[in-house]
Amino acid sequence: MAVLTVLEYPDLRLRTRASAVTTVDDAVRQLIDDLFETMYAASGIGLAASQVDVHERIMVLDISATKDEPRCFINPEILAQQGSASSDEGCLSVPGVTEPVNRATKIRIRALDRDGRSFELEAEDLLAVCIQHEMDHLDGKLLVDYLSELKRLRIKKKALKQRKRAPMDAPTTKPAY
Repeated sequence: MAVLTVLEYPDLRLRTRASAVTTVDDAVRQLIDDLFETMYAASGIGLAASQVDVHERIMVLDISATKDEPRCFINPEILAQQGSASSDEGCLSVPGVTEPVNRATKIRIRALDRDGRSFELEAEDLLAVCIQHEMDHLDGKLLVDYLSELKRLRIKKKALKQRKRAPMDAPTTKPAY
């Protein structure tokens, strides 16, 4: 397993729409393991393959406090959604930013597991929010897209300024989102 580099906004590669996985094989399972290792190392609760510059429809989540409930979704699709609520979201690709986002409160999703078996899941609350957030990444959509133009510009300027200041080989810290 390996800890992969998480792309950070405003990197244009984050805007790439991911392609469907056609075969779930050992390479896909290795990527899933690497995504989990990367997510846990960054103290995150979700990570999409797009965030590590692999543009395949794969995402991993673990919203448990003890980090022992890993979930993997390949080619996820939302079948139904209901309700609406706003909650604060953070993103490993937009470090240091937490903003309210309006999302469905309950969803039904279909995906493949790490062995290529199809499953359906009903998700509510934080799990539903996290799934929707990571699916946005697979479509090239980011947390900043839910913000005003002024906030987005401010975040972009700050990110570019920090990138100029940071030495090329210095590790960056990530928020726990």
